Amino acid sequence: MRYLVGVIAVLLCASTAHAVALPSTVMQSLKAAGIPLAGVAIEVREAGARRPLVSLNAARPMNPASTMKLLTTYAALDMLGPVYSWKTEAYLDGELKDGVLHGNLVLKGYGDPKLALEQFWLWLRELRARGLREIRGDLVLDRSFFELPPHDPAAFDNDPVRAYNVGPDALLLNFNTLRLRYLPDGNGMKIISEPPLGGMKLDNRLMPQSAPATSQGNCNNWDDGILVQPDGDSVILQGGYPGECGEREHHLNVMPHTRYVETVFRWLWQELGGSLQGKQRDGVAGASAQLFSTHQSEPLGAVIRDINKFSNNVMARQLFLTLGGLEGSKESATPTNIERSTRAVQDWLQKQRLDFPELVLENGAGLSRTERISAAHLAQLLQHAAAHPLSAEFEASLPILGVDGSVKKRLRESAAASHAHLKTGTLEGVKTIAGYVRSQGGKEWVVVFFINHPNAKYGQAAQDALIEWVQGR
Repeated sequence: MRYLVGVIAVLLCASTAHAVALPSTVMQSLKAAGIPLAGVAIEVREAGARRPLVSLNAARPMNPASTMKLLTTYAALDMLGPVYSWKTEAYLDGELKDGVLHGNLVLKGYGDPKLALEQFWLWLRELRARGLREIRGDLVLDRSFFELPPHDPAAFDNDPVRAYNVGPDALLLNFNTLRLRYLPDGNGMKIISEPPLGGMKLDNRLMPQSAPATSQGNCNNWDDGILVQPDGDSVILQGGYPGECGEREHHLNVMPHTRYVETVFRWLWQELGGSLQGKQRDGVAGASAQLFSTHQSEPLGAVIRDINKFSNNVMARQLFLTLGGLEGSKESATPTNIERSTRAVQDWLQKQRLDFPELVLENGAGLSRTERISAAHLAQLLQHAAAHPLSAEFEASLPILGVDGSVKKRLRESAAASHAHLKTGTLEGVKTIAGYVRSQGGKEWVVVFFINHPNAKYGQAAQDALIEWVQGR
């Protein structure tokens, strides 16, 4: 064992000994941003190569922010396959006769990350087509497949209404978000809510104002002056709205999961000609309940594209929890939790012979102050993925530089545009990027660039300089 450890240490030293210096353009950009090299970790290596081209602090555990989604989505793709889908079940707990259910309708979720309004409407339409019209009992929500502590949406950054702070749920519907569409109307402001709030009041106290000075006339920060505050049965909107910015929209987290599902269900069910006499409550599909209909989600291949291209945190958390609720590649009867999911990912890494001892997982999405991985090991993971039979599916899930997703506006006029698939990550004091760059010479390179420093938000120029340098080789 000591001999093996010694050999590994020699190989690691040898791999970094042949690395080239950090490009001067990157050094200059870091200096201009006030970011010392101690706050940076970089690994650049050709896909399939044993030695890095550039390696700086690459073994140091760093906060990866949303680039942690690369581990979650790649592990899921390998463990489940691209056609894997989630089920959501409807049970009848009572007698259905002549369109009337004398009992409860039970909806049971298994963690579908993308049960959007459109899919939910189609499914409810199917329930109507199957003969269900009137529900004399309650709407029972079975969310038991996820065993999670209460979620505090304010815990991460004290901004609970932000969509990225939505917590996971076995019966997640439409990302639990309310879309508010702002329509300036002369001296007033019309606001359209989707879905309708249903039993909640939209208290609009917005006042017209000039465009924010920081927007420099392009309204990039149009929402800086808007304060959204859920208050009991009301959602209060205060502050100023720059009318000259035209129509805009917010996606907000203003209701608990259960109330949100009830609100959407009652709205759509009524539109479909149905009725619900009872109330909404938590529960389980008991032995007396009969399976009535099963909804199947979009396939995993489509889900990971949404997760990576748009850095959807709650979808990543749903996927991470899914991995802990598996027996083989199927849902088990045992509920899942964070501990089981962490163990599942660690077991998968071990089977792939990927040893990441510094890895710390909290939710698999990167929306965390505690998650850690080294640049070298994330680069190793990307190399492993590049050699996988499903490598094209995985790479296609990443944003295309200058074209779409979270890198749509980066380096659009550069020669590197369209020649890289890159995942970004941003937190306070953290700015990261990782993925693949196709160089002018036709080679594919793995690039990982972590910044963990108070000035991290100024580090994009340095990351872009590295991408352009690699693409120009």
